[in-house]
Amino acid sequence: MNVVVMGTGYVGTTMALLLAERGHRVTGLDKDLDKIGRLQSGSLYFHEPGMERILRQYLHRGSLTFTGNAEEAIAHAEAIFICVGTPALPDGTPDLSYVREASAMIGRHMKSHLLVVVKSTVPVGTSENIARWIRSAQPEPLEVDVVSNPEFLREGSAWQDATQPDRIIIGARNPQAAWRLRNLYEPIYCPVLVTDPSTAEMVKYAANGFLAAKISFINELSRLCDKLNINVDEVSAGICYDSRIGPSLMKAGIGYGGSCFPKDVSALLATAKQHNCRLSILERVVRVNETQPGYVLDKLIRGLGGLDGKTVAVLGLAFKPNTDDTRESPSLRIVRGLLNRRAKVRVHDPVAKWPQARSKRQPEVCAAAEQALAGADAAILCTDWPEYGRLDWGSIRKTMRTPLFIDGRNMLDAEKMKSLGFRYEGVGIQ
Repeated sequence: MNVVVMGTGYVGTTMALLLAERGHRVTGLDKDLDKIGRLQSGSLYFHEPGMERILRQYLHRGSLTFTGNAEEAIAHAEAIFICVGTPALPDGTPDLSYVREASAMIGRHMKSHLLVVVKSTVPVGTSENIARWIRSAQPEPLEVDVVSNPEFLREGSAWQDATQPDRIIIGARNPQAAWRLRNLYEPIYCPVLVTDPSTAEMVKYAANGFLAAKISFINELSRLCDKLNINVDEVSAGICYDSRIGPSLMKAGIGYGGSCFPKDVSALLATAKQHNCRLSILERVVRVNETQPGYVLDKLIRGLGGLDGKTVAVLGLAFKPNTDDTRESPSLRIVRGLLNRRAKVRVHDPVAKWPQARSKRQPEVCAAAEQALAGADAAILCTDWPEYGRLDWGSIRKTMRTPLFIDGRNMLDAEKMKSLGFRYEGVGIQ
C-alpha cells in the first residue's frame, strides 16, 4: 500500500520505518526541507539509538523516501498517518494548528478514498474535527475515514516499542476502516483494542497521566523517607514486587520531563476544566513534579552552605538517557536555579546540547564529564546516562575541590561513593 507519514519527528520517522518494514511503500512528508534533506541522505536530525542504520536500510531498498511536495505525495496515497506536533499553549491546551494545517493539506490534494490515521496526541473529539477539516478543504467530495491510533513510543526505545508494542488502540466509527488499519500493521503480536475515536484519544492521555502519577508518588514519598532516614529505593523495591504496582517508573529522582508527560497531563487537566470536572490527583502530580527539582537543589545548597561563587558540575541535560531531548527537562531547571544563585556551572551530556537562551548567565559546556568535575565544589547527577556509571570516581574524587555529590537519579552505589571519600546524598537516600 502507498502510505504517507506527515511529520518527521521521532514518532513520524519511527512509523515510516515500521510501515516500510511491514512491506508498504512509504513517503515521509514534512515542510521543513532541511529535515527532509537530512533524512533522505540517511541521517537522523535527532538522537534515537539504532534508528539511523534502519533508516539507511529502507532508503537503500527504495521502500522509503522523504519529500516536501505535499501535492505529489498525497495524490498517490492510500493511507495517511498524521504525526505532527501538538505543543502546549500557555493555558495547557494543545496547539492543533499543525494538525489543522495537515488536515487541510490532505483535503486539497487527495484524489480518492483515503484512510487517515491520527497518531498525533490530540484532545477528545479531535478526530471528528479532522474529518470535518479535511472535507471542508476538498475541491470535490471524496470519501475519507479518520481513525484514531495513539502512539505509545518512548524516546530512546522507539523502534523496540514500535515493533514489539504492548497494545494497539484503534478508534474508528467504520469497522472497515479499523480492519484496513489492522492490515497495515500485520503481522500483529499484541492485544488490539477497537473502540470509538474519543475513547482511543482518552486512552493516550489516561496512560500518560497514570505514568506521571507513579513518578510523582515515589518522588513525594522520597521526601518523607529523607526525614525518617529510610532508603526509598528499598521501599520501592519492596512494593514493586506486587504485580499490581510493578517497577516501571518507580525510581525517585528530580522529576519527569520530555515532550509527552508534562504536555499531556496539562492537556488532560485543561480538558477537565473545560467540562467543569476537577482532577485533583493529577493537580498534585503536577505540583510535586514542579517542586521536585528545587527540592533536590536545596540538598546541594545545604551541603555547600550557599552557592555564591561556588563551582558546580551538572551531569546530564536530557530529560532521560538515550535521547537528546531537553524539552521540559528538570535538569535545565536545576542549572538555571544554580545560575540564578550566582554559582559557576559546568554542564556535560553525552548527546544533548545546552539550549542557548538570551541570558547573560550561561553554564560552561564541557566535552567530557571529567572536565566538568575537575576543581568543582560539588556535583549533581541529573540524567542517568550509563556513561556516568563507568567513570573512574576514585580518580575524579582527587580532582574535585570538595567531594559533595548529589545523585539526582539514585544511580550510583551510595556506599561505594562514600568509601571513595564522597559526601554522597541521593533522593530519599542518605
